[in-house]
Amino acid sequence: MQPPPRPAARPQAYPRDVSRTYHVRTYGCQMNVHDSERMAGLLESAGYTRAEDPAGADVVVFNTCAVRENADNKLYGNLGHLRPAKDANPDMQIAVGGCLAQKDRETITKRAPWVDVVFGTHNVGSLPALLERARHNAAAEVEILESLEVFPSTLPARRESAYAGWVSISVGCNNTCTFCIVPALRGKERDRRPGDILAEVEALAADGVLEVTLLGQNVNAYGSEFGDRGAFASLLRACGTVEGLERIRFTSPHPRDFTSDVIAAMAETPAVCPQLHMPLQSGSDRVLRAMRRSYRSARYLDILDEVRASIPDAAVTTDIIVGFPGETEEDFTETLDVVRRARFASAFTFQYSKRPGTPAAELPDQLPKQVVQERYDRLIALQEQISWEENRRIEGRTVEVLVSAGEGRKDGATRRLSGRARDGRLVHFATGDATGVRPGDLVTVTIDYGAPHHLVSDGGVHTHRRTRAGDAHEAGGRPGGAPTGLGLPGFGKPAEPVAAVSGCGAAQ
Repeated sequence: MQPPPRPAARPQAYPRDVSRTYHVRTYGCQMNVHDSERMAGLLESAGYTRAEDPAGADVVVFNTCAVRENADNKLYGNLGHLRPAKDANPDMQIAVGGCLAQKDRETITKRAPWVDVVFGTHNVGSLPALLERARHNAAAEVEILESLEVFPSTLPARRESAYAGWVSISVGCNNTCTFCIVPALRGKERDRRPGDILAEVEALAADGVLEVTLLGQNVNAYGSEFGDRGAFASLLRACGTVEGLERIRFTSPHPRDFTSDVIAAMAETPAVCPQLHMPLQSGSDRVLRAMRRSYRSARYLDILDEVRASIPDAAVTTDIIVGFPGETEEDFTETLDVVRRARFASAFTFQYSKRPGTPAAELPDQLPKQVVQERYDRLIALQEQISWEENRRIEGRTVEVLVSAGEGRKDGATRRLSGRARDGRLVHFATGDATGVRPGDLVTVTIDYGAPHHLVSDGGVHTHRRTRAGDAHEAGGRPGGAPTGLGLPGFGKPAEPVAAVSGCGAAQ
């Protein structure tokens, strides 16, 4: 069956005093969340305003993910829901970007001919121009580049939080994991210059941001492009010297690149949070080889032992895939054994999904759904028990919480607020006699109860520190998100590497 014809659109000129509205829908990882902040910043720089009501936006942008098997169905289902609105208002525009757009390209406009713009992971900065071109030409614009055009962090951003910010230190990935489509869609690893990263971190801190999360597909491989294996540890230490910055997190590291100098930097830099998210994927060495994961379970556990020796209260989280092609019951039992030994605070668990274009999709012995589901249920039950036990160990402790917005869905009913402890655990707390506690402020509370997925404190707030971030949130402000750097990172070792910035134990 041929797709329905694309609705006729009239080229429309908008007066400068009439602002078009936009809405960005984000799917997938933290990299996508941060990319969406850049898309929003680009659109606002081009004169668009954020829609108060997403249903009535003039421009709807889908920032897609291609990691899970149902990503395609989710996208086309959502596009289908927008078809009546597009038919009723041909001047409305729909854009699709991100990893699925990079993968499917022209397929999107064939399956959904009412889409106006398709752009990939390498040309986020083209979004406003593509929208204008599609409007002028009354035709769909599809632009997919094969390599990075401009480093995303050089683009303007509309930051979503006044107190926490994402900072990309690299894009792309040099690994060849057989289950992963990301390297094909994001490209080879490209590293930002340390000075550009620090400039962005300093700008965020100057705007009152208390917490930054350093982002990379393989964050601790940072420095490989310019030949400095110690660059990531040096970067952590340098970020720890930034005035006003109180919390540093990073995601996601690869066990292959996890070195003792990184662990030392984590332990010796007060601002680095006692939290580590490190994907395991499988506890079976045979499956790890089939996945082309370049470590084995013993090495993984050795890293955790070293982390916990240096940072005893570190909360460790992970990713695990169940049902990789050829996984046997013995392989799965080995995964359960590693989970028991690792004592993860929590785990993101996934049932293997076949992604076209990945080597694993062509492997024999794809497992039946019912086998994968049964193993998945067992893994969930085990990890739930461990998470509960680990959270019960926190009962009676006093923790510092960075108050957040939107993380406690039942806060209104329970009369609590929510936030994150330094180790990343979610804390729901009653304020007691404290008044004026705002997202972005810092409080200390004593944990009364540890549930599998959160901690509860009902004894009231011991201390409350009002912060510039809290002031900004209360006023509706956001960090400026000024672009840093001049574009793509250059080649060759930096003239002044971050390693020259020491002072690793400096207090904030």
